[in-house]
Amino acid sequence: MDYKKVKKSEINQFIDNLIKDHDIVAPVRKDDIVVFNTIKPGDDIVLDYTNTVKSPKEVVIPQLETLLSYDTEDITSVKEHIDKQKQLILFGARPCDARSLLFLDSVFNDEKNRDVYYKTRRDALLVISLGCTQPQETCFCTTTGGGPFSSEGPDLLLVDIGNDYIIQVITDKGAALVKELNLKNAQKDKVTEMDRIIKKNEARIEPDLELKDLKDKLDNSFDGSEWGMLTEKCLSCGICTYLCPTCQCFDIVDEEKGRKGERIRIWDSCQFPCFTMQASGFNPRPTFKERYRQRIMHKFSYCIDNYGMAGCVGCGRCITECPVNLDIRQVLTSLYYRQEK
Repeated sequence: MDYKKVKKSEINQFIDNLIKDHDIVAPVRKDDIVVFNTIKPGDDIVLDYTNTVKSPKEVVIPQLETLLSYDTEDITSVKEHIDKQKQLILFGARPCDARSLLFLDSVFNDEKNRDVYYKTRRDALLVISLGCTQPQETCFCTTTGGGPFSSEGPDLLLVDIGNDYIIQVITDKGAALVKELNLKNAQKDKVTEMDRIIKKNEARIEPDLELKDLKDKLDNSFDGSEWGMLTEKCLSCGICTYLCPTCQCFDIVDEEKGRKGERIRIWDSCQFPCFTMQASGFNPRPTFKERYRQRIMHKFSYCIDNYGMAGCVGCGRCITECPVNLDIRQVLTSLYYRQEK
């Protein structure tokens, strides 16, 4: 692996050089929170944040997007809204968010099921992630197969070693970018310091459960009475799914005004009561229990069956932002050890 270096004092110039030829989405401060936003030269980006409240998945799955437009009186008027994308750089995303793109690729960019809208944006995307030197107490990325410096997902990975950032070159796309920027190679002592920092912080996030064992136990607990007790305080508000970097449920609606209309895709949530409501009025998931059970089973059992990885990257957003403090780690641990008995 190649290692490049950029001084912290030069990071703003580094960003400005990128902006010359690329659109960039990076973490910025808005009021009292950090959000991902498109930046322009001179904007102050935030690189000392823990994690954003909202994940940056909107760069590949917009919360609302027009798929096509049409005229009800002209059958030839249907127009797909697939625009050629300028290369976009997602800068400063944490490794958990970068790794979530691999999961979304399995869902939307598989050879058998390819979503052209997603693929167009994904092909134009280059990801520069930022390693976690201060993991939060709610982080559990190692449990789900990742880590605070995971190289799964980004094209380049930045590691803060004090006065400098070491840049790990991970993909060919990333290598092409650093060549374009003519970055300096990192000295051996800088790489050694990076390795020390990585090992120190990886040790701070010990995996709680083994995914394979957890999946087996979940598969045996589907009809268990414990689901009702574990999920009784869930509000089905859906905030966990909206903030989650891997949740991708959507609805498609047609909106018409006069004879013109648009087909729109919008985010949806398996936690909403109407998500599985059938035309007959029957709902196979009528209560909080069935809906939350679906979320857990989907992420930690069905996704492993279908995509070979959990539908969770352990970012902890669903823990920190849940209005009733429903901690997914406690739910999983409880299910795991109940099955031990």
